[in-house]
Amino acid sequence: MAAYDRDMRYAQRGGYTPAEQQRRERLRLEAGGRFARGDGVSEIARDLRVTEGSVRRWRRAWRDGGAEALKSPGPVSRERLSSQQWARLEAEMRKGPLAHGFADDQRWTLSRIKTLIGKLFPVGYTVEGTWKLLRRHGWSCQVPVRQAMERDDAAVAVWKDQVGPI
Repeated sequence: MAAYDRDMRYAQRGGYTPAEQQRRERLRLEAGGRFARGDGVSEIARDLRVTEGSVRRWRRAWRDGGAEALKSPGPVSRERLSSQQWARLEAEMRKGPLAHGFADDQRWTLSRIKTLIGKLFPVGYTVEGTWKLLRRHGWSCQVPVRQAMERDDAAVAVWKDQVGPI
């Protein structure tokens, strides 16, 4: 395992999307070419818009293993849902929890999404794996604003237009 791989931390906790992995690999390989030319750490960091610490880590990996050590090892885990299955899951989630038998409230929880995946596809995910899957596809944790069931959005809009907050 290359030094870079051991030191890599994923800010998104679920890993990068394949496109982001490729973009970051291109940066590392470009930095590797610049190491060979003798460019300085500060200059490379400024030009590539990354931290000097990253450039130093890449330089160590490049010194130990050459350009091959800067290549991406691929995704941390292989996604078990195909793109068609993912599209279907998103469509089903848009229908809301009630459409899938979760009647107590209208929030999607990781546990509910995990259950939905199990019902729709012959695939099993853990709660943590469900979170990583969602993050990888750009979903984020949302806390809904509590609103009264009796709320009348039309009346609120009229109040905002005619009375407004004082």
